[in-house]
Amino acid sequence: MSEVAKYLKGQLLLDSGQLAGSFFQRTVILVCEHDVEGAFGLVLNRASGNKLGEMVVANLPEQLKDQMLYVGGPVQLSALSFLHSDNFLPEAAVMPNLELGHSLDALVDLGESFSTTKKIRTFAGYAGWSPGQLEDEMKRNAWLTHPASLDLIFGTTEKLWQSILRQKGPKYQLLANMPEDVSLN
Repeated sequence: MSEVAKYLKGQLLLDSGQLAGSFFQRTVILVCEHDVEGAFGLVLNRASGNKLGEMVVANLPEQLKDQMLYVGGPVQLSALSFLHSDNFLPEAAVMPNLELGHSLDALVDLGESFSTTKKIRTFAGYAGWSPGQLEDEMKRNAWLTHPASLDLIFGTTEKLWQSILRQKGPKYQLLANMPEDVSLN
């Protein structure tokens, strides 16, 4: 396997059904960084139930105040991260047209800028892996991979895990249709 192929930056990780009872049960994570030093990702389908303006004490532009704040992962819940996309970011850090940020000032600047194609999603906390940890979890088949797209990242998050599994084909239909608590079946 080549060095480039083993890193998952710009890919989605999906709970393979082995993470029941953990924070990561039925999650879809965008891997934003992955190299020899470890990996950093954001859970796309775990809404906090709060709007950004309710949780961040700052003078936010109106456009940002009503944005849903997502729980990006169980690590450092006070850490703010955001993904932003625009049609004019072909060399962005995560994947073409998708950039990752952590600065509140940069987020405010983005919120105040005008672009009809701009999309922003905000997160509290993140998913992090130490060197080799994600690779070990992949070997244990804890995660499935799926190509990321801006539509999946910024689209509806309700039933995202099930929807992607169904896209992956018949092999994953049973997993997608399983109840969260199989003892209730």
